[in-house]
Amino acid sequence: MIRLEAPFTEDKIRALKVGDMVEIYGLVYTGRDAVHKWLAEGNEPPKAEVDLRNSAIYHCGPVVMEKGKGDRKRYTVTAAGPTTSTREEPYQAGIIEKFGVRLVIGKGGMGEKTRIACEKFGCVYLHAVGGAAQVLAEAVKEVEGVYGLEKFGSPEAIWKLRVEKFPVVVTIDAHGNSLHKEIEASSGAALHGIFAGMKK
Repeated sequence: MIRLEAPFTEDKIRALKVGDMVEIYGLVYTGRDAVHKWLAEGNEPPKAEVDLRNSAIYHCGPVVMEKGKGDRKRYTVTAAGPTTSTREEPYQAGIIEKFGVRLVIGKGGMGEKTRIACEKFGCVYLHAVGGAAQVLAEAVKEVEGVYGLEKFGSPEAIWKLRVEKFPVVVTIDAHGNSLHKEIEASSGAALHGIFAGMKK
């Protein structure tokens, strides 16, 4: 298990390879469909609240409980499972390039545009386990802030989470390798063999 601590520098990211099991320590920003579309349209959050350079974007709509009011308001994450990442494929490469994102976390993999951007700009795609929302929430030690709560709503807002021992697997690395692409190719070859056998 590789311990990956913030700051997430390019050197640290390019040292990772497909298949590496990683535990993340540091800040992670959540972002789903609405945020990715908003960023892709040329909008930017204030850097004082959300600094995406050398950061991690987590495709997640966390379940967040609110306690207290005003200055005493506190948030607790009770579920933090990953969202299917392919929904962000139209936007992800551009966001990696523009904002200098180093980690993209989600489930289900991403496509060719994202793979190329990861290789070119020094980013990795990390697969989080689906169906383990409560377990992943235990790795969230603190909610340090939220941006766009009124604009996007709770699941779509950018939550600033401090995590420890957040477990993921590298499935697209910064060297052009994609486990998802390899599986797609091997599955396609297997299916071709099956259909060829049926025709005999």
